[in-house]
Amino acid sequence: MPNNELKAGILRMEGTNNEEEAFYSLKRSGFDSEYVHISEIGKKRFENYDLLFIPGGFSAGDYIRAGSIFAARLMPHMHDLEKFIDSGKILIGVCNGFQVLSELGLLPDSDGKKNRSMVLAVNNSNRFECRYTYVRYTSRNKIFRKYFSDRIFQVPVAHMEGKVMFDSDKTLDSVLDNDQMLFQYTNEKGTDSSYPWNPNGSIMDIAALSNRSGNVIGLMPHPERVYYSYQLMHDGNVYEDGTGKLFFDSLYQYTRKLPA
Repeated sequence: MPNNELKAGILRMEGTNNEEEAFYSLKRSGFDSEYVHISEIGKKRFENYDLLFIPGGFSAGDYIRAGSIFAARLMPHMHDLEKFIDSGKILIGVCNGFQVLSELGLLPDSDGKKNRSMVLAVNNSNRFECRYTYVRYTSRNKIFRKYFSDRIFQVPVAHMEGKVMFDSDKTLDSVLDNDQMLFQYTNEKGTDSSYPWNPNGSIMDIAALSNRSGNVIGLMPHPERVYYSYQLMHDGNVYEDGTGKLFFDSLYQYTRKLPA
């Protein structure tokens, strides 16, 4: 493989189940993808990757809370993980991965102290929501603005605990002031965000968040499941590319421009 190929590490453990979709989505968009089991961390060092991805699933059976055991397994490696983040590289968690980032205090981390200030609570419907919905881009984050500005995008969701809740109005205000809300749920026309379009009841219809620097990203929808347009649900619109292709191409193009 070329020496300049960008490497993406997909973290996994017992119970993750979206790592294969993430592996191939990252690969199709240009990354050299590699699985990193939680037991291999140390032998495989975070610093050797250009992007880290925590996939969805039910890590450790989601016992205690969704993502909490995966987060506990990562906690001994927090120093190296923080060094990775501080270097400007992307750390991304989808669905269960978003829950892991929340448990670690890495999102929203509005004060930079890694204190937990949010939770992904049980959906308002009190049931597992598995279907398609839509999101719109509501940020100035430079990773995604090339492809995602001024359009509505279809995405699948599959979660029981996806309701974004903050510990205080102050935290929410900080998230909004710091441009940390990346995507919001909506309908196909961008005119309604009530249930079922917002599948969980998240405050402000939040579907995705970042840290203050914009390079730690958590989202509940699954772009890795709709890399190709034929994987989208027919709704009368014509989609030239799948939402996932645009999403992972954005990650690759941003990462390629980072200093070596």
